[in-house]
Amino acid sequence: MSGNFGQKIGSRIKELREKAGLSQEQVSKTLGISRVSLSQLENGERKLSAEELAGFAKLFQMGTDALLDWNKAVKVHLEKTPKQVKQEIRISVPQKKLDKFKEVLLYVLDKVGSKPNVGETVLYKLLYFIDFDYYEKYEEQLVGATYQKLPHGPAPVEFKEIVQDMIQSQELEKIESQFFQYPQKKYLPLREPRLEQLNAREVEVIDDVIAKLSHMKAVEISDYSHRDVPWMTTEEGDIIDYESVFYRTQPYSVRSYSEEVH
Repeated sequence: MSGNFGQKIGSRIKELREKAGLSQEQVSKTLGISRVSLSQLENGERKLSAEELAGFAKLFQMGTDALLDWNKAVKVHLEKTPKQVKQEIRISVPQKKLDKFKEVLLYVLDKVGSKPNVGETVLYKLLYFIDFDYYEKYEEQLVGATYQKLPHGPAPVEFKEIVQDMIQSQELEKIESQFFQYPQKKYLPLREPRLEQLNAREVEVIDDVIAKLSHMKAVEISDYSHRDVPWMTTEEGDIIDYESVFYRTQPYSVRSYSEEVH
């Protein structure tokens, strides 16, 4: 192996994948990254994020220390299927803020969920702008969900798993409907959001996003998201990096950087 870390970790992941008998397509679907990105990673052409490292360790059912030990030969025997691991990865990413995700979603739905235009696609974009606006403004995560670049704009990876859990616990109701000639998935809250879990500046950012964007139809808000720097600078299918918000241009930036220059 080369002395280059990227090439070493890429070769290691490829070796483990092949020993596990998994295709690139299976691994990319399990971890929520594109097949192109996985290929680049295995060839040492792309950096591995900390979240991806944890995902690979979970997939191969080993510790991250063992995964990164180039000199340690391992036999990969998967006790869980990629589908089972995928479910665990999807729901575990936001686990530390799972309750916050639910309350933010319920707050948004309580405010605008009954609007005819607010279906699943619009919800995805509202959550994206809430998370990324808050991060740009305060350099802290509000919900901190994982957003993937998809053709119709950023989508929270954890949304479906969390919503399914909320439907089962009777916190949400899912309704299949139509908006004009298009099928639409709507979600109606079955309980009030617990506002004590949201502080004043979190509510302020959420309200600002709702006021600015909740009137948009799915196509409009998708097109709008496509011109935001975090989406523009991410490869198709990849996870959008929160740090990219600091390169935003107008009218997307929500932080006055000029005032911070001393």
